[in-house]
Amino acid sequence: MDIVKLSALEIREKIYNKELSARDVVKAHLEQIEKKEKDIHAFISLNKEEALKSADKIDSKVRNGEELGVLVGMTIGIKDNIVTKDSKTTCGSKMLENFHSPYDATVIETIKKSDGIILGKTNMDEFAMGSSTETSYFGDTKNPVNMELVPGGSSGGSAASVKSNEVTLSLGTDTGGSIRQPASYCDVVGIKPSYGLVSRYGVVSMANTLDTVGVFGRDVLDAALMLSAISGYDKKDSTSVKSPNGTVIIGKDVKKVDPTEYIKGMKIGVPKEIFMEEIDKRVQEKLNKAMKVFESLGAHIEEVSLPHLKYGLSTYHIISTAEISSNLARFDGVRYGYRAKEYTTLDELYVNSRSEAFGEEVKRRIMLGTYYLSKGHGMDYYKKALKLRTLIIEDFGKVFKDQDIILTPTSPVLPFELGKTKKEPLTKDLTSLFTSPVNLAGLCAMSVPCGTIEGLPFGLQIIGDKFKEANIIRAGLGFEGGMRNGL
Repeated sequence: MDIVKLSALEIREKIYNKELSARDVVKAHLEQIEKKEKDIHAFISLNKEEALKSADKIDSKVRNGEELGVLVGMTIGIKDNIVTKDSKTTCGSKMLENFHSPYDATVIETIKKSDGIILGKTNMDEFAMGSSTETSYFGDTKNPVNMELVPGGSSGGSAASVKSNEVTLSLGTDTGGSIRQPASYCDVVGIKPSYGLVSRYGVVSMANTLDTVGVFGRDVLDAALMLSAISGYDKKDSTSVKSPNGTVIIGKDVKKVDPTEYIKGMKIGVPKEIFMEEIDKRVQEKLNKAMKVFESLGAHIEEVSLPHLKYGLSTYHIISTAEISSNLARFDGVRYGYRAKEYTTLDELYVNSRSEAFGEEVKRRIMLGTYYLSKGHGMDYYKKALKLRTLIIEDFGKVFKDQDIILTPTSPVLPFELGKTKKEPLTKDLTSLFTSPVNLAGLCAMSVPCGTIEGLPFGLQIIGDKFKEANIIRAGLGFEGGMRNGL
């Protein structure tokens, strides 16, 4: 039995049945990390001793017949912008290279209470700014599908760790596509929940009104299980919402169900605006084939319109960089984080600390955000972006009056080579073309593997209305089953 290839549900079932111990599971994944990490570099730090201690506690609970949590024995990687008391939280930056949080984020507390086992903190673009996990202070992460390709970003380490079987599940954050795009590029499932469904308490903010904590799994069922475990209202997070629909927890026998039972009668919209000049024609062809799979399963597909979709990326960049400028002002060399050694005035301390510790991409976005918020430009840029955000929200609202889900490619461009963004910087912006409007509207969305194009993974994005995670999970399970059955 190859433990690292077992699904999350299979691990849970085998621990319940005493066919496996939690220590066996942890040791197998640590051995896999030992084999793979030198090439992939999915982790910034590992927590081996604590993981083994957690496994032993779980095994003791099994022996004593105690109640077990829903994530029992599952090994989990945590994106390194989610604070953990037991290990460093660096955000992939020199600024926080040696930062230890005095507390756990709410999602970390939830994982521990659910008997999940955290193996370590995964690599990421610095402060979650990037689309390739190449801006990390600690080095690039490679794509396990092809080591010459980027894994996507900013949650590239989390996606790569799942694809390479180093962990069973992982957490990432998504501000403009940072879970769905690396999920697409690494050929795994990534879910971005509705804004407010999962607590952000203990997540280092990039852009407060856009950030969400989401999940990676090797299939839809694993990802849905993880999402159901970490969802829920948190009084410590002022943006947390008591979901009117709750969160669907999927049964163990779901894979035996005919895929048509999930899809039949589902109304699916495909925006005509996605067929734009920037989209790779091979991607467009793959989307057409995916639509036929849904139709063969009994879905009704209709062309819809999102007239302001073309402004989504520009709107996202203005709003996100404005919030970045505000959020990252706290890293000043005074309270915590990196402090410059050479300075004579307080201003020099600020300037030198930030100049020495922030990477180029972070500096670029801070400068852009400061410009958009500056006197004389706030009305020209930021206020207009907020108005456009409202129009984008209204567009989605009109479509979801008649449709259950919306389909788009996750990314208009396929996984690209490491180093390409240095020569062609606009490439990283294109990857968020279809994902960033979802964050602006606070909706839920999933990237699900949809085969390959000339050997390169292609992900399909399934978008649902706010707090309608059940719809995208149903669609994902049905589509996954249809692909498995060769439809």
